[in-house]
Amino acid sequence: MHLNEIALFPPIEPYGRGHLDVGDGHAVYWERVGTRGGKPAVFLHGGPGGGCTPDSRRFFDPAIYDVLLFDQRGCGRSTPHAELRENTTWHLVRDIERLRMMIGVEKWMVFGGSWGATLGLAYAEKHPERVSELVLRGVSTMTRAELDWCYQSGASRIFPDLWEQFASPVPVAERGDMIAAYRRLLTNGEASERSRAAAAWCTWEAGTSRLLPDIELVEAFADPGFARAFAHIELHYFSHACWLEEGQLLRDAERLAQIPGTIVHGRYDMLCCARTAWDLHKAWPRAALHLVEGAGHAASEPGMLGRLIEATNFHGRGESRAER
Repeated sequence: MHLNEIALFPPIEPYGRGHLDVGDGHAVYWERVGTRGGKPAVFLHGGPGGGCTPDSRRFFDPAIYDVLLFDQRGCGRSTPHAELRENTTWHLVRDIERLRMMIGVEKWMVFGGSWGATLGLAYAEKHPERVSELVLRGVSTMTRAELDWCYQSGASRIFPDLWEQFASPVPVAERGDMIAAYRRLLTNGEASERSRAAAAWCTWEAGTSRLLPDIELVEAFADPGFARAFAHIELHYFSHACWLEEGQLLRDAERLAQIPGTIVHGRYDMLCCARTAWDLHKAWPRAALHLVEGAGHAASEPGMLGRLIEATNFHGRGESRAER
């Protein structure tokens, strides 16, 4: 079967769900799908500020996997909604460990896309002994250069029309640091300014995330209820460089040496440059790298989904990389 013909597994309902009190006033929503006692896996959603969807459950063969999905602090069905206090990368890494211990497994496959790939790297480098395999899509290591490409000067040259809309809420004098300017608008602006800024921030991200425009995605991201929380959390993280030292995740990639993995990245990903995926592959040669032609950032784009399903099937069979 051609990669472009591979589809998500059929819709599936959780066999268990609940909220885990992770401390600091946060309770994270979790759910489990697949075969109880099957191959353990954890799904890490994007953002920061996104959440899991019913389609998130469908990247894994339910006859093989026992998958835990959860909404990160402040996201989706976790409470309190959009809470920023005690909400950092390292709080999330600790939450992943609490969830692993909750279900009682020694190690599990970690699957993450976009911000979920960043978080997956942070977790795997902190707890390599707990990761059986690592599947990453649309990799970002959240360096200054990567954030600047996305929100300052880079993607703006490819999408000048969308950039003009993105820049419009920001006073000209503040456009030298768009992340700082948007953070100010979302924290100190009037209510109308906050709403406009949140919608513009999310519309830019949705508009640049696919190779070809997806109007439905842009409209979903611009929904006021979603946009305020998503932009609020993203800017909280980006303003603090995601609590990572500059270059930390590539620097510490040697800690992944014993972990087999797969990296799937769209050649024309405008949010997360393919160079980062290439550099990670060089630093972590045990991971197979698939640069997907004719694809952008989204998991659902032609070829991307096929490679991701291929990866979960491959790792689900327990095959070694040498057998590819």
